[in-house]
Amino acid sequence: MDSRISLFIDNELSIDEKIEFVSKVHEDNNFRNDSLELLRQEKRLRSEIAERIPLVHFKESKKRGLSFFRPFALMASSAAVMALIFFFLISPKDMICSPHRFVLYNPSVNQVEISGSFTNWEALPLSKVGPSGYWEIVLPLSEGEHRFTYILEGNQRVTDPTVLTKEQDDFGGENSILYMEI
Repeated sequence: MDSRISLFIDNELSIDEKIEFVSKVHEDNNFRNDSLELLRQEKRLRSEIAERIPLVHFKESKKRGLSFFRPFALMASSAAVMALIFFFLISPKDMICSPHRFVLYNPSVNQVEISGSFTNWEALPLSKVGPSGYWEIVLPLSEGEHRFTYILEGNQRVTDPTVLTKEQDDFGGENSILYMEI
């Protein structure tokens, strides 16, 4: 079915599109018949009481070249539906992030990384702030609790000395617990 029929019935076409639609109705008998049948169906649906649901049969289009793309269109529409479901299941509050600057002072090391719940526990390198001994990184954090640890020289884990809340992790070490309010 050509989507223009539905757009015409719902009065959603521009004047130029209506002219094109009427021209096609006059030129193509199958298109005209499909349009008339859908208009009759719409009339029945808009009546006060529908006694039965009309059965509409459409003739298969002779254009076979586009059938190759139907599986791709189905996959794309499925992906769009999943994206919408994902979007509406996540609270907008969860998607709002605020930048947070993590800073550690340790002039005696050559490498500092951070690993935490907000990085899926992947280690991210901190940048050295000149010769001062400070290391820093700015990361977007959502509202809520975040657990993290610093990793010195690739293997020594230390908590953040500026964050007072800590917990034991499952590996015998400690994590800092940071609570973000946005």
